[in-house]
Amino acid sequence: MFPFLLVILLSFSWKIRASAQPVEEFLHCLSLRSGNSSIAKLVYTQHNSSYSSVLDSSAQNFRFTTPSTPKPLAIITPLHPSHIQATVYCCRKHGLQLRTRSGGHDFEGLSYSTMSYKVLFVMIDLVNLRSVWVDVEKASAWVESGATVGELYYEIARKSVTLAFPAGIGHTIGIGGHLSGGGYGLIFRKYGLAADNVLDARLIDVKGRILDRKSMGEELFWAICGGGGGSFGIVLAWKLKLVPVPANVTTCLVTKTLEQNATKLVHRWQSIGHKLPKEVHTSFAISRLNSSQDGRMTVQASFSSIFLGSINDLLPLMEEKFPEIELSKQDCLEMSWAESILYSTLFTAGLPLETLLNRSQVSPLSKSFFKAKSDFVKQPIPESAFEGLWPKFYEEEAKSATIVFVAYGGKMDEIPETESPYPHRAGNLYTILYIVDWEDDENVNSERYMNWMRRVYDYMAPYVSKSPREAYVNYRDLDIGANDINDHKGSYAQAKIWGPKYFKNNLDRLVQVKTRVDPENFFRHEQSIPPLP
Repeated sequence: MFPFLLVILLSFSWKIRASAQPVEEFLHCLSLRSGNSSIAKLVYTQHNSSYSSVLDSSAQNFRFTTPSTPKPLAIITPLHPSHIQATVYCCRKHGLQLRTRSGGHDFEGLSYSTMSYKVLFVMIDLVNLRSVWVDVEKASAWVESGATVGELYYEIARKSVTLAFPAGIGHTIGIGGHLSGGGYGLIFRKYGLAADNVLDARLIDVKGRILDRKSMGEELFWAICGGGGGSFGIVLAWKLKLVPVPANVTTCLVTKTLEQNATKLVHRWQSIGHKLPKEVHTSFAISRLNSSQDGRMTVQASFSSIFLGSINDLLPLMEEKFPEIELSKQDCLEMSWAESILYSTLFTAGLPLETLLNRSQVSPLSKSFFKAKSDFVKQPIPESAFEGLWPKFYEEEAKSATIVFVAYGGKMDEIPETESPYPHRAGNLYTILYIVDWEDDENVNSERYMNWMRRVYDYMAPYVSKSPREAYVNYRDLDIGANDINDHKGSYAQAKIWGPKYFKNNLDRLVQVKTRVDPENFFRHEQSIPPLP
């Protein structure tokens, strides 16, 4: 059987030449280690006709799909944990690095690419490991890491309209990466992060062992629930605690331009959002608006809310807490929690729940060229600072730019910052996500757009968190620092630069876990947790 498998692998993979030797050795190892011929259909090398389509299928940031982007020597699309175990073993044996992709939403493409052409790596794409099992009676679910958030939500909604899970709103996000970085969403002020609601996990470690929470121990379990993906092993599946929600929730959207007093409303929101009841999620997005009548530009603020209750309960609450927004019944809709996820991203009511299963949905953060950054704010930003920000939206590069402000408080104020590696808890008024995207034909000028983003980020420096200037690891940003990916164990000094921005004082504990479970730093990328040197 093994010779037969080897012939199959070799026949569709590569040409015999010196530069292909790492691929040959790896595939030979894989054929011997796998023990059956089925894996041949799951391996794609650069000479396979389907290689590019498989590679690009879940690549969400098109910046990392260009011809100049370093690409994996081979892509493995496992159907069984044993395929992953064999891949880990053979990569270690032949000195290849390994990247693992869940949904492909790493903002810097690190789940399927690298910054260096010197790095020879293999990619595991978990797309075939995406099953979801929901237990309504126990209010729990098991979900494989290759499933999207939307696939999880769909299965929950099929079984119950009064259960939910507090993950993000982008339904194409891979659940594996999302949970690894913390994951916040529409009900995180009520129930905490997605990672705060993980009960168990099954992980393949550097030795190829499959570990659950008990066998891996509490320190490693702590690290994988918010410490960022790609550092400690490959999580196969997660057991989640589902949370109660009303059969109907309320969604609201109010848009105001500068001429409609948006500046004062934005400034006022800062003192209100984090103090609202836990049942209210509130945010606003800033973008440029071109008038259809005279072509003049202005800036608009789109205020959105999700309330775990009825319209009739929300309106008097907002009249008391934020009367300036003038929220009316016409601004609101009642719908199921699952429907609110779709409405919050696509702003269209009545979409079928099957839309949650669409893994190819286009948005500013998926299937597009983009650059993003993040911040956390602990003191209200002066009104004058917002007035200084608005002109930047009139610059050419800002035509598709958005800045999103999301209120914190609620449950997040109650969870200690050491409870998980995600430390951004009490003391934060809100978080900021900066996004700028551009079209395919504009990618030759991508540096212009990214430099616009960096100018805005620099402008905001006096008004956001300091020492460190905090950032969210799921909004990965290589501008804040990167490891030397070619150095097995020499990345600790670099990680001390960027790591505290994501993890604050939790970085040291993450490093201790890494040193114990992966001392040779096999699982690594440009912003992975390094072991102690």
